[in-house]
Amino acid sequence: MTEDHTEEQHQDENGGARMADFPLHDLNGEKLVEPENPLAAVSLADLSPRLQAACAKAGWSALLPVQSQAIPYIAAGRNLMVQSHTGSGKTGAFLLPIIERINTAKKGCQALVLVPTRELALQVAREAELLTGDSELKCAVVYGGVKYEPQLEALGAGAQLVVGTPGRILDHLLRGTLNLDKLSIFVFDEADRMLSMGFYPDMKRVQQFLPKRPLNGCMFSATFSPFIIRLAEEFLGQSEFLSLSRDHVHVANTEHVFYIVQGVQKERALIRIIEMENPISAIIFCNMRSTVHFVTVVLKRFGYDADELSSDLSQGAREKVMEKLRKGGLRFLVATDVAARGIDIPELSHVFQYEPPEDPELYIHRAGRTGRVGANGTAITLVAGMEQFALKTIARSFNITDMEERKLPEETDVSDIVAQRVIASLEAELRLRDNLERERMRRFIPLGRTLSEAEEDSPLIAMLLDAYYNRTLHKAPQSPSAVEETGPAAVVSAGAAKKRPRKRKPQGNAPGKEQSANQQ
Repeated sequence: MTEDHTEEQHQDENGGARMADFPLHDLNGEKLVEPENPLAAVSLADLSPRLQAACAKAGWSALLPVQSQAIPYIAAGRNLMVQSHTGSGKTGAFLLPIIERINTAKKGCQALVLVPTRELALQVAREAELLTGDSELKCAVVYGGVKYEPQLEALGAGAQLVVGTPGRILDHLLRGTLNLDKLSIFVFDEADRMLSMGFYPDMKRVQQFLPKRPLNGCMFSATFSPFIIRLAEEFLGQSEFLSLSRDHVHVANTEHVFYIVQGVQKERALIRIIEMENPISAIIFCNMRSTVHFVTVVLKRFGYDADELSSDLSQGAREKVMEKLRKGGLRFLVATDVAARGIDIPELSHVFQYEPPEDPELYIHRAGRTGRVGANGTAITLVAGMEQFALKTIARSFNITDMEERKLPEETDVSDIVAQRVIASLEAELRLRDNLERERMRRFIPLGRTLSEAEEDSPLIAMLLDAYYNRTLHKAPQSPSAVEETGPAAVVSAGAAKKRPRKRKPQGNAPGKEQSANQQ
C-alpha cells in the first residue's frame, strides 16, 4: 500500500465537485476510499476460527480486497456505505460478518439482506449455504412470482438469515410469517438497482417493521447518486463510506459508459438499455433534427414519457416542452445540442448520446449535464461501426481514462427484468385490495388458468401485461427525492395508508430520516 494522501477537491466547468475529499490509497492497482477513522484491513489468517472454517468450506484461499477492507467495519457494528461492483466479492464481505454474529442456538431472523432481483437473492443464498455447509445456520430466500409454501416452510423453521426482494419480504411481514424482533443487522445489496426496480415504497414500508433499538446497517451500491445517498441517510442514519474501484471513485463523478451496437435498429438497442437502466430522468442527444424526431416517435410508441426539442419546432411548441420540463412532468427529453443549450435539469440521472457528437467538445457539454453540483451521473453513448474510433479519440483528447464498455443487454435480459418489475408491482397492488375487491377478482381466476394453459391464447395475456406495464411502470421509479417534495406520506398510497398489518403491529419507526430505526 502506498503512502496516504488526500486528493484536493476541485470543480469542473459546471461547478460540480469531481472528486470527494476523502483519503485515497492504492490497493493492488485499485483506488481505496476509507472512512475518517479507518480500521486496518484483515487477511484470512486474522479471521476467527469459525470464519476460517467457513472460507475453507467455500474453497477460499484468500480474501478479496472488498472483503479484506469491509469486514472489520461490519464486524465492529459500524454503519457503512460500500461502493463495489458486481463480481468484486461483496457478497462474502457482508456474509462472513453475518455468519460470525448469528447465534444458531436461537431461531428467528437475526440478519436481513434485501436485494433487487430473484437471481441475486438465489446467488446470496447459495453463497451463504456454501460458507455455512452443514452448520445449524438456517437461511430463507424469498422473492415474488413463485409459490409461498417453500418460503413459509423456511421461515417457520426459524431461519436466522433471510434474503429476499423488498416486495415479498413486505408480504411476509404483513402476513405475520416474518418477524424482525431479533434482527441485529440488515444489508441493502445493489441499492442502486433496487431504486431502478421501483422498490423504494416497499423499502419504506419494510422500515416500519424494523425494531426501535439501534441496528447495524450496510449498503452496497455500484455508484452513489444523490438518491442512493439519501436512501442511506434514511435507513442507516449516520454512516461511513468505503469504496474500492478498479477504475475510479464514483462519488461526485460522472460515469462514462458506451455500448457497441449495430447501425441497423440502433433505436431498439436504446430501448433495451433504457429498460435495464430505468433512469429517473434523462436527456437523449442526437446530432440531427430528423434523428431527434425519429427517436422521440420510437420512445413514445414504446410507451415512454418523452418529447422532442429541436429548431424545427415552433416557438409555442418549444415553450410547452420547456414548461413541462421545468415542472418535472417530462422524463425523457430528446434534443440536438443547439436546442438543449441553456437547459439545466437538477439531478439529471442519465445522459444518453444516440451517437457521438461531430464536435469532440460537445461530448463534455453533453456529459456535463449529469453529475452536476457534486452529484453522480451516468453518460451513456451508443456507437456503431466507425463511431467507436471517434469516441476513443474523444476519450484521449479529454483524458477520460475510465470509459467503460458494456455488453448490450439481450432481449431475454430485458424480458426478465420487465417481468420482475411487473410481478413486484402487481403484488404491491394486491396488498392494497380489500376483501370485496379480492372477492370480485376471484371470478377471473378460472379464466386466468385457462388462458395460461392454452398456448394459442398466450398473446391475450401478453397484451394485458403489456398494457399494464405501459400504464403503470413506464413512469419514473419513485426515489427519495420525490419524498422531499411531497412528504413521507406520499410513499404509501392512500389505500396502503388506511391498511394496517392485522397479525402483528409494526415495531419500527415511521419513515423519515430523523426517526430512522438505527440512527441512535
